[in-house]
Amino acid sequence: MHDDKPTGERTLFTDIAHSTQHDWDVILREAKPYDYSVGERVISHLKLLEGEFGGFPIDRLDHSLQCATLAYRAGKDTEYVVCALLHDIGDTLASFNHYDIAAAILKPFVSAENLWMIQHHGIFQGYYFFHHLGLDRNARDQFRDQQALFDRTEEFCAKYDGPAFMRDYDTLPLSFFEPMVREIFSRKPKSIYTEPT
Repeated sequence: MHDDKPTGERTLFTDIAHSTQHDWDVILREAKPYDYSVGERVISHLKLLEGEFGGFPIDRLDHSLQCATLAYRAGKDTEYVVCALLHDIGDTLASFNHYDIAAAILKPFVSAENLWMIQHHGIFQGYYFFHHLGLDRNARDQFRDQQALFDRTEEFCAKYDGPAFMRDYDTLPLSFFEPMVREIFSRKPKSIYTEPT
């Protein structure tokens, strides 16, 4: 990674197949501030959940904050708490697979265990309501062969995600969690675009 400060320079190629090493030096330098401010954009996007109830007792932002508050007060580590905070961030664009969006955002920055938990929390949460929709509430059982991950995700839904719909709970504000989000998203990402650690 280059430590040069951005200058506003832009490359000139019209086909990426014709880009040069110099072009990529420019791109790496110019994109760095944007790439490393993803935490700020995540916080901004999370705020889009405010005021959207969808029939639930509290809005989607309060649910996310409450889930994170419950995890934090239970002594979960920062990464877990941030996962709890962001588990439903995909609701804005992916009503039918919000867990995939949350997992995709978190994937470069969190452990495999936390990623699996967020990726699968939708089907695990379904245990509590799928039968009201004519669906199989035990659909999560297909993952019982991965017992440690199953138990982790079952606990997340039972203790933090599921109970996080209380109207009068002393929920911590987003400002409390913002430093945690920044910490997680300032980690060196695990990505095809970065060197292995």
